[in-house]
Amino acid sequence: MTKNFTDITDITTVDLQAIIADAISMKAARAGLSKGAIDPDPALSGIMLAMIFEKSSTRTRISFDMAIRQLGGSSMVLSTNDMQLGRGESVADTALVLSRYVDAIMIRCNAHETLLELTNNADIPVINGLTDRSHPCQILADLMTLREHKGDLSRLKLAWVGDGNNVASSFLHAAPKFGFALSLGCPDKFAANEDDIGYAINAGAEITVTTDPKEAVLGADVVIADTFVSMGDVDAKQRLQVLAPYQVDAELMAGAADDAVFLHCLPAHRGEEVTAEVIDGSQSLVFDEAENRLHVQKAILKYCFDKI
Repeated sequence: MTKNFTDITDITTVDLQAIIADAISMKAARAGLSKGAIDPDPALSGIMLAMIFEKSSTRTRISFDMAIRQLGGSSMVLSTNDMQLGRGESVADTALVLSRYVDAIMIRCNAHETLLELTNNADIPVINGLTDRSHPCQILADLMTLREHKGDLSRLKLAWVGDGNNVASSFLHAAPKFGFALSLGCPDKFAANEDDIGYAINAGAEITVTTDPKEAVLGADVVIADTFVSMGDVDAKQRLQVLAPYQVDAELMAGAADDAVFLHCLPAHRGEEVTAEVIDGSQSLVFDEAENRLHVQKAILKYCFDKI
């Protein structure tokens, strides 16, 4: 049976924990190696990964490219403008054809339905590099970073502040899997997805929803922000106005735990969702978080090929 990595909700806690543990182990094993060196025991030698991008990317593209190379495989990068997919070929036909050419697909797309159609028609692993609904690879990198710096995830309180977007949804998907408490501080206009909140609560997670950012971060071990205006948003002026009170600054961080850390999936806009003082300060783990995208992508690829 083909293993996909489409959403955290589809994967068992045991497998998710194994992915993070493997990522941490592989990271340690590469100490002293150059970035371009292949792993001493390349788990995916000869594997070809096709990477499809409807949305541009820095971390997703580079981390997956380096991940498959370090594992002994290769990659090809495809934008929808380079493919017949961009001229009306069906996602289903694209999936069937790519299944004959390559060993796995990572897609970063707009509609979540595109990912699902690709997954349902491919007979090779498909990985969700981002959709408008979720961003599971990012969340595993975030949780890997917290495991390294904070230890047991089930003892943590995470606070999400700002737009209740696809990244917030994936944190909601992860909360019952890993046992951490999650507080959402979002304005009503840009609240987190109600179905995802319901999923997390019904699955036993401790979820708090508020429109007050100070209430959201109170006593939190981790404060998380994301850009107020994402790719594809056409209401930038309204977003910046409504979300301005949700900026993470030193005053807001002071309401969190004394040893609280700050996460942001990047790219960041200093002076909008976060101040330079916070993101460039001692509490920030954003560049550890960005680095860990590489190690988590490697573990996700290995998971898809039963190599963990």
